[in-house]
Amino acid sequence: MDEQFILRVPPSVAERIDRLLSENPSSEDKLDLSFSEDGKTGSFVIGEEHFPASLLNLPCIVESYKTYDDNVLIKSADIGQMIMVREEGDPVPDVVEYRHGLTPPMRDARRRRFRREPDLNPELVRRVEKDLQNIMSGGTAENIDIEVVEQEEGGEASARHVNKKVAQPATKPDISEPGTAGEDPDRTESEDSDDSI
Repeated sequence: MDEQFILRVPPSVAERIDRLLSENPSSEDKLDLSFSEDGKTGSFVIGEEHFPASLLNLPCIVESYKTYDDNVLIKSADIGQMIMVREEGDPVPDVVEYRHGLTPPMRDARRRRFRREPDLNPELVRRVEKDLQNIMSGGTAENIDIEVVEQEEGGEASARHVNKKVAQPATKPDISEPGTAGEDPDRTESEDSDDSI
């Protein structure tokens, strides 16, 4: 697969990049993208102007396709990050994950489309993890309560049903079986009901 990334730039920078790519390659403007040691912040250079850039995770994976004949699409990459170029005065994003997707339906995608993580007590998680490790190593769990419940042979079960009225099953109507009551034993019910001929 190819290595691809999404470069999101302000509209003024997008016009300059479009102009630069459509013109003669011997133009005096140059493009450069460099990152600092943390790998999340950097600068984007076009011509003599410097713009701050940030590497952000997308809320979901985006698949990229290419085609040679406008008929068959071939998957070329999975894209999970985006380089966002900002104007000089724009605030630096304080999160590593971009809140929105690339298209309008994916606006605020993390909140609207994905299940929230459950609220778990960190102490409970640590305790359960420790108990699981003890059990896996052959030990027993700590701080457990054991409650033994014995059920009598019908004592508790019948005590629950004492106050309830027990519905009597309806009696079946007396239906004679085929072959009885003076019918021909060789004929079945399906032969009797075929009156369509």
